[in-house]
Amino acid sequence: ARKRLKPLRTVVAWRGRAEWDQVMVGLYCGDSRLQQEALDRVSAWKSRYGPKMPLAVDCTAELIRCKVLDSSGRLKSHELILSYGLALVRFVNLITERKQKMVSIPLRQLAREVDIPIWVVDLRHELTHGKLPRLALCRKGCDVVLDWLRKTYWSRQLGNNLCEESEDEEEEQEGIEANTELDSDAWE
Repeated sequence: ARKRLKPLRTVVAWRGRAEWDQVMVGLYCGDSRLQQEALDRVSAWKSRYGPKMPLAVDCTAELIRCKVLDSSGRLKSHELILSYGLALVRFVNLITERKQKMVSIPLRQLAREVDIPIWVVDLRHELTHGKLPRLALCRKGCDVVLDWLRKTYWSRQLGNNLCEESEDEEEEQEGIEANTELDSDAWE
């Protein structure tokens, strides 16, 4: 008798599709209270999932955290520049690192391959090696990168549909679980 093989399941930190959707919407909604709730949920995921957390989720959370701090008015301009700067540097480094091979490839070329605007790489360079940029440029860089993450990662997880509910939630959850591999090599 032939046994029907069930597809392998991937263990993820979120409870299901609804929680994933709620966090994604919370992160991108623009309401700092809802964004903070989504950040708290991502922190819980991170404590459950540890180093397996998808880079895109981690980078999104870091950038949204900067925006929440910015809107709170609790940090000075210089502190915000450093906060945005660290999140932007980590984003560029972590995303392009996946494309590095045995030989060193210029960041600008790697960024071009994954459609990250070159000026964001230049901003990363200034943050790392040069004079700190203006806060307005850091904010703009954050917005551009968050939009890139939304289009490149989050929308793909939802099948490019941010609003409609699915008829078959279990099937969609399996799609999300399969796409969590984006944290390791799907951006290549």
